[in-house]
Amino acid sequence: MNPNLTRLQPYPFQKLAALLSEVKANASLRPINLSIGEPKHATPQFIREALSAKLDGLSSYPATAGSETLRAAIAAWIERRYRLPRIDPVKQVLPVNGSREALFAFAQAVVNASREGPVVVAPNPFYQIYEGAALLAGAEPQFLNILPHNRFALDFGQLPESVWSRTQLVYVCSPGNPTGSVMTLEEWQTLFDLSDRHGFVIASDECYSEIYFDEGHAPLGGLEAAHRLGRGQFPRLVAFGSLSKRSNVPGMRSGYVAGDADILAKFLLYRTYHGCAMSPAVQAASTAAWQDEEHVRDNRRLYREKFQKAVALLAEVTDAPMPQAAFYLWLRTPIADTEFAKRLFEQYNVSVVPGSFLAREARGVNPGANFVRIALVAPVEECVEAAQRLAEFFSQHSQGKNRNDGFAVGHREGLR
Repeated sequence: MNPNLTRLQPYPFQKLAALLSEVKANASLRPINLSIGEPKHATPQFIREALSAKLDGLSSYPATAGSETLRAAIAAWIERRYRLPRIDPVKQVLPVNGSREALFAFAQAVVNASREGPVVVAPNPFYQIYEGAALLAGAEPQFLNILPHNRFALDFGQLPESVWSRTQLVYVCSPGNPTGSVMTLEEWQTLFDLSDRHGFVIASDECYSEIYFDEGHAPLGGLEAAHRLGRGQFPRLVAFGSLSKRSNVPGMRSGYVAGDADILAKFLLYRTYHGCAMSPAVQAASTAAWQDEEHVRDNRRLYREKFQKAVALLAEVTDAPMPQAAFYLWLRTPIADTEFAKRLFEQYNVSVVPGSFLAREARGVNPGANFVRIALVAPVEECVEAAQRLAEFFSQHSQGKNRNDGFAVGHREGLR
């Protein structure tokens, strides 16, 4: 067996299940699960119909590269969303079975384990796929701590040149999981400069790009940043997008990768052997989803409503900053994050993820410690009820508002 399998850590939800197994939830209250970032809004009917209308496609093998129709729909959406000139649907776009599958596979295709000391860099806290992909590709994960004092921005100066010189792949997530922070053009410029100097590839995870709260200010994307900075062919940059959050279809496992044509050509070669072609029926439904924006705006309206109500309730008892984007609240806890999660479950039957489960200790600190991630994915009424329980719980454990490290002020100043 691959010896690197032994280096994989339990997934955060496995850790959470073990933690909560030690306590008994308050049975007088209905359970509310805010731990998993799984969209709970209804899948639009037109997507369901497009899926069922193409079930005859199940009788044939699909092409790994996807249909011309789907690739054209994705390319056209990227052009509209990020205000880009023509994206070549043949050379610069690949459909994938969800961004999770592609993010993992990408490291296996990019990392050259025969080079001395290969490194994959990721933000910290992070989506655990980044770490697992790095380890199984034979690389060393290195982390950039995301900290409240600088609005959870990426501080590339945390790593020395000796690490950057061995780096082959950098994962970034914008809007970020769990902080909701959005990379600025200045951050992108710094990252591109590092890539030019050291030759590493950038994987930009943008699965939360369509969950934001101001219709007039969509989050900046990696391809958009490259274009604005004169990098029109997206050298060493690949962006990962998904329909799961945007269109409430996590079960379809549908997304895309787009960017550097040379890298995508090699990734397509890898994928022909990987065996990950998308079902024709899912391709048809995905095409319909990428071509419609009305359902996406309605989706954002629901998130905007629940965030406004939840934040208003929590702000009475603790700092509850509105994220720039995504569907998480990243809240500092008045007690240890694991103890907070246990007591909240025991007393109020609400499940949240301890922030320390989403991060690793790097340079002497676990940047997720004493935070919890709250996924506001349930219906509005359920999220409001959960926020009421959380507010009552916070009021029991906090004296006044917790303003340590400039957390609230810095995050609110970053609101777009």
